[in-house]
This record gives sequence, structure tokens and C-alpha cells, in this order.
Amino acid sequence: MELFNYFRSSASYRVRIALALKGLDYDYRAVHLAKNEQFDPAYVSASLSKLVPLLRDGDAVISQSMAIIEYLDETHPLPPLLPADALGRAQVRALAQDIACEIHPLNNLRVLRYLNKEMGVDEDNKNRWYRHWVETGLEVVEQRLKAGAGRFCHGDTPGLADCVLVPQIFNAQRFDCRLDHVPEVMRVFANCMALDAFAKTQPSACPDAE
Repeated sequence: MELFNYFRSSASYRVRIALALKGLDYDYRAVHLAKNEQFDPAYVSASLSKLVPLLRDGDAVISQSMAIIEYLDETHPLPPLLPADALGRAQVRALAQDIACEIHPLNNLRVLRYLNKEMGVDEDNKNRWYRHWVETGLEVVEQRLKAGAGRFCHGDTPGLADCVLVPQIFNAQRFDCRLDHVPEVMRVFANCMALDAFAKTQPSACPDAE
């Protein structure tokens, strides 16, 4: 398998965690978003969206981090990243989507670039934008975790929701977001970071880290 990703991409980090939790080997392919390598014609031919991550598994090419993680879970079912029961799976997916669909899209690199270059938003106000959506979005995650988290987002083993939560906290810390209002989030984050699957795939541990 090959994973095309960028060390600071939270979506890429999600997939690196999932691969590590499953003990799967892969070739790390760096695509430097800040240097616009995602627009290279060779990469565009594989990734029409010009985004990372992208997983190549034999002849299969899969984009979008959530789809990649579920593909990995179906093709390599142990250890499972989703609960065995339908309600549990729905709850985990909802929590993951609170981050992947509600927080992350408003704050990824191409959106921040657009705010700067096309809308004329200065750095201070761009960062205010970032912090607002992260801090308010994590309040929803906090309430979900208060309602039923175990050691991790769902029960006492890490899964899909944890793969999504941890990278978002890394980005929140990088942009100096307030996190003292989400103690359950930070408790789960700390439990995750005690595991090699999360710690050894973090951005600073990547081959392309700067």
C-alpha cells in the first residue's frame, strides 16, 4: 500500500493512525500542500480533488480519509475501528463527522488561503475565524463524550472517532485554540497519545516534517 499525504494534514493523520492501529505497513508518499505539490499533473491524474490523503492498494485508489478508514476496516477487520452493533456504529460515525464534516472543512488550508488571498482577511482575523469554528465545534464533541465515552471516544478501545479527534486537537493546539472548556475531549486525547499508534504517526514524526 501507498499513502499519499502531508505531515500537517489532519485528514492524512487520521489515516496514518488507522493504519498503525491495524498494524499495516505502507509506503509513505509526501505531497507538500504548502508547496502546491497537490497540483502536480502526475498527482492530479490520481486525485481529481487535488487533496490528501490518497491510498493506493494494488489497483485500488481511494480518496477521502473517512472512506479510506472504512475501507481499511472492511478489508482488514481486526482490530475493528467500528463497534459491532448498528447503534454504536452510528454514534461513532456521528462523532467523527462532528469533526470531519463540521469543523475541519471550515479550517483547512485551501479555505484559509481563500480568506487571505481572495477575501483580503488579515492574519489576526483569519486566526479568529479558525479558533471560533474549532472551539465551538469541540463543544459539541465534548457533550457527546460526556454522554457516553469510555477511556476512548466509544468504549475502552480506540476506533474511528479517535482517529479523527486526535488530529483536530493537534491543529487546535497549533493555532492556540482554547481547550480548557473541553476537559473530556482532552482526557480522551491524552489516553490516545499514550498509544504508539497515535504518538508515532503524529506530524513531527513524519518523514516530511519541517
